[in-house]
Amino acid sequence: MVWLFYVTRPYPDILTRLSFSTAWPALVLLTVTLAIGPWRVLTRKPPALSVDLRRDIGIWAGILGVLHAGVGQCVHLRGRPWLYYVYEKADEHLVPIRHDMFGFANFTGLFAALILLALLVTSNDASLRKLGLPGWKSLQRWNYACFGLTVCHTFGYLIGIESLEAAAIITASLCVAIAAWLQWEGWRARA
Repeated sequence: MVWLFYVTRPYPDILTRLSFSTAWPALVLLTVTLAIGPWRVLTRKPPALSVDLRRDIGIWAGILGVLHAGVGQCVHLRGRPWLYYVYEKADEHLVPIRHDMFGFANFTGLFAALILLALLVTSNDASLRKLGLPGWKSLQRWNYACFGLTVCHTFGYLIGIESLEAAAIITASLCVAIAAWLQWEGWRARA
């Protein structure tokens, strides 16, 4: 999927293509990680603390999401990544921290990437043993916050920064709808 997005994008430079081609697969994979648990409940499979497939998909989502966050710091403001978070002319703003849509999209993306990084580095058997089952599962539940922040980041960029492409809006909306619906149905089935 990354390769397909990379070779089909009309962007003139490597960084923009790489940012785009890692963003959407990461969002889709993150959605899948939230769909597996409720799907198991709805299909009456026994609940599992850790499903290897979900963990593997989460690892790939983490790798792509963190890669997207790193590359994304170089796309719009080449060589000045701090301007994603503060205004260039701080003296013209009462609060120099970016509080426009660009800042909102970047801060939500940054916080999502930090959570994703924590999830990524603990998605292994050694962390599961060290943290214990309840501690590890508690940390992994931050995936919900990560997804919410990722959705805010995605729509922040789609609405406020990038040109609105129907396919992007549909894809992002489908990811939100699928994750929310399955989570709701899974919760109802357990209740």
